[in-house]
Amino acid sequence: MNRIAVIGAGTMGNGIAHVFAQNNYNVHLIDISQDALDKAISTIDKNLGRMVAKEKITEEDKSKTLSNITTHTNLQSGVADRELVVEAATENIDLKLKIFRDMDASAPADCILATNTSSISITKIAAVTNRPDQVIGMHFMNPVPIMKLVEVIRGYATSDAITQAIMEMSAGLGKIPVEVNDYPGFVANRILMPMINEAIITLHEGVAGVMEIDTVMKLGMAHPMGPLQLADFIGLDVCLSIMNVLYEGFGNPKYAPCPLLVNMVTAGKMGVKSGEGFYSHTHGTKELIVADAFK
Repeated sequence: MNRIAVIGAGTMGNGIAHVFAQNNYNVHLIDISQDALDKAISTIDKNLGRMVAKEKITEEDKSKTLSNITTHTNLQSGVADRELVVEAATENIDLKLKIFRDMDASAPADCILATNTSSISITKIAAVTNRPDQVIGMHFMNPVPIMKLVEVIRGYATSDAITQAIMEMSAGLGKIPVEVNDYPGFVANRILMPMINEAIITLHEGVAGVMEIDTVMKLGMAHPMGPLQLADFIGLDVCLSIMNVLYEGFGNPKYAPCPLLVNMVTAGKMGVKSGEGFYSHTHGTKELIVADAFK
């Protein structure tokens, strides 16, 4: 299996394309926006350049990796001859279902259809295709070129053979694959997102401030990044989306998103991507500066 397509040229999509291309896969990177594709290739180029500077790879390795990627704005032609397609579009169920219908109609009959979803049901996605046994979750962690974990999520109908193939492929990419079953949030976000939500509730109730909450978790629990800083990094809109998946999937009030999180997303405060969340990210330094709303 060597011919891969990645749908979505955002942060996750360009990282996934980078990793496959660096491992000598032939990669089609697909997005409806040529600007997004150009930005993705530029990002991959810069990330590879950093690896050259650190002497982790050579200039020849960098050139070879970039030559393994071609960009496409047409999904149908982009997946037509592929053996595996990894969807890495926005975490929106309606969008993902549409993409999977299109993938199913255009990809070869034996092609594996994977999704990088962080919380949406693999079984639900698979149900809109004519090949549910060949649909699987490949949940990479951000930043993809650095983080080792891949959650490999089996849908209700995913076959043993497909699961084994994706486990072996993930290991071949230098990742550590972990097989999990298809329940809301899988493992990573079923545990992580309620913790982040609880940190937001703690702030919302006035128990402590932004910096204080993050400091307690970093120094007391040995977390490399506090939960509020991590929420900014992930994107508050993504956190809210995942909490809603958990809340709707389990019907349990313990998964209800904090009203402060809802209000911040409604106000356009998404974290790093918008320049402000719990911290301000527009000052041009790596120093953590608490957003004015929480001072």
